[in-house]
Amino acid sequence: MPATQKQRRPLVLAVDDAKAVRTIVETVLAPFDCNVEGAANGYNALFKMETALPDLIILDVNMPIMGGLEMLTMLKSKPELRAIPVVILASPADHAVLPQLKALGLAGLLMKPFAPAALLEVVRNLISLQPVKA
Repeated sequence: MPATQKQRRPLVLAVDDAKAVRTIVETVLAPFDCNVEGAANGYNALFKMETALPDLIILDVNMPIMGGLEMLTMLKSKPELRAIPVVILASPADHAVLPQLKALGLAGLLMKPFAPAALLEVVRNLISLQPVKA
C-alpha cells in the first residue's frame, strides 16, 4: 500500500435494543482505531449497511422489529454479506434458538452478561485492532 494511501478504519456494527449494551461495545473499543456504529434492531442495522459494510457485527438475539435470528438468516442468504463475521450476544432465555444460529455460521458467541474483556478478546480474534495514536 502506498504511504500516501490511508488504511480504512475497521467498522464494527453493534446491534442490540439495549442502549447500555451498545455503549459497552463503544467503550470497550474506544481505545482502538476503529469506528463503532449502533443499531437498535436488525432492520436498522441492515439500513445502516446500505451506506457502509461493517467488518464485524455484534448481534443480539432478542430484539423488536427484526431479531438476531432473522437478521443472521438474511445476512447469510446474500453472497455480498455472507462473509461478514457475526458475534452473537445471547441470554440464557435464547437457548432454544442457539442451534439455529450456530447452523447459520457464527464467528463467536457471548452469553449475557459478558465481561468487557471477553468481548474484546472475541473482537481481536476476528478483526485487526490498532491502538488509537496519541
